[in-house]
Amino acid sequence: MVETSGSEAISTRLQQVAKLAKEMPQAALTTLAHHIDLDLLLEAYRRTRKDGAVGVDGQTAQEYAEKLEENLRHLLDRAKSGTYRAPPVRRVHIPKGKGDKTRPIGIPTFEDKVLQRAVAMVLGAVYEQDFRACSYGFRPNRSAHQALQELWEGLMRVGGGWVLELDIEDFFGSLDPQRLREILCRRVRDGVLLRLIGKWLRAGVLEEGNLTHPEAGTPQGGVISPLLSNVYLHEVLDEWFEDVVQPHVRGPASLVRFADDAVLVFAREDDARRVAEVLPKRFAKYGLKLHPEKTRLVSFRRPGSHRRSGGGQSGTFDFLGFTHYWGQSRRGYPVVRRKTARDRMSRALTAIRHWCRLHRHDPVAEQHRALRRKLLGHDAYYGITGNAAALERFHYEVPRIWRKWLDRRSHRARMTWDRFSRLLERHPLPRARVVHSVYRLAASP
Repeated sequence: MVETSGSEAISTRLQQVAKLAKEMPQAALTTLAHHIDLDLLLEAYRRTRKDGAVGVDGQTAQEYAEKLEENLRHLLDRAKSGTYRAPPVRRVHIPKGKGDKTRPIGIPTFEDKVLQRAVAMVLGAVYEQDFRACSYGFRPNRSAHQALQELWEGLMRVGGGWVLELDIEDFFGSLDPQRLREILCRRVRDGVLLRLIGKWLRAGVLEEGNLTHPEAGTPQGGVISPLLSNVYLHEVLDEWFEDVVQPHVRGPASLVRFADDAVLVFAREDDARRVAEVLPKRFAKYGLKLHPEKTRLVSFRRPGSHRRSGGGQSGTFDFLGFTHYWGQSRRGYPVVRRKTARDRMSRALTAIRHWCRLHRHDPVAEQHRALRRKLLGHDAYYGITGNAAALERFHYEVPRIWRKWLDRRSHRARMTWDRFSRLLERHPLPRARVVHSVYRLAASP
């Protein structure tokens, strides 16, 4: 996204907010809403996706832009005066994992997205000074690959140790709005911003024509939701782990969190078991529940240490779409390796099959361009060092799925393998490629 002179001015203003928040770490800031003006709304509009799904009003970004300045001025007046009414979010369901499981996503109106973006920009400048280094999800200049790298380095430092996988049941649907307001008020007491957040939490959900107002939760899919979830879990988990748990454990312990996905690594089994015992109580205090089956303690010790201690084999665990397991480096040393998790591979191939079936009658050149983008996108995330076999498998399966559905376009002109091979010569698909070299440090015994 191209920066403009207006963007630079907004950036400078937000840096001033961040500086104030950093200088007053224990203070509750009371005057922040004045930073939301027409220029900041214009910048929020610039940062908001224009090709997203429409909300309950059916208005597209293009329609909103026809009278952009007039619309933003009217939005600003309503937000500041307290007359802004947060519209309900439109709920849709997207596939989640295997089977018929789905994940509910709330889609705000485009105007609501712009205002949420503006509020998130101001609040983000404040909370970025408070968030801990263990948190990576939905934060500026932080990524899932950085979280994976931090986890890898932590595992290698302690020789694997014991890994506690956390899975929060229906986090976005269980978040306690009253608790969230209490947490927010400790750092932000600007009436305009708190009132807007309260309206978004109470806005309601429109699904198949029925309007409901859930007592708990925040819609997953709202622009402000990732920031609010980070604020909530910052207190529930991050602060508690670093300020309370780490000083009282007997061995090294670390936490890596990406949004509501988290893993805790312990060098000692007794530390891991004590924390695993108190975690459900900690989360219950904030209205959250850990999944009893998916939250589990895994023995992930370096191969060879089991024989010395009389334990069994090292287990495996999944985090951010990768299965973590012990393997060997090129020099023969034990090293933590990663591969695409089985459910993620299955989901990705299922999505390719579905797309090829729906678009099999599109021009071949258009299909090729789309599949090429999908393959490159897959590699952009899963293309990490040590995952070559899973990448090769995905790139092996995609052309076979494509040929299958091209073959079903017509009963008369069959897509034989010879014919498909000639098609691939004209429209080659990219080869598997490792994009991220995450093993920056050489593995050592």
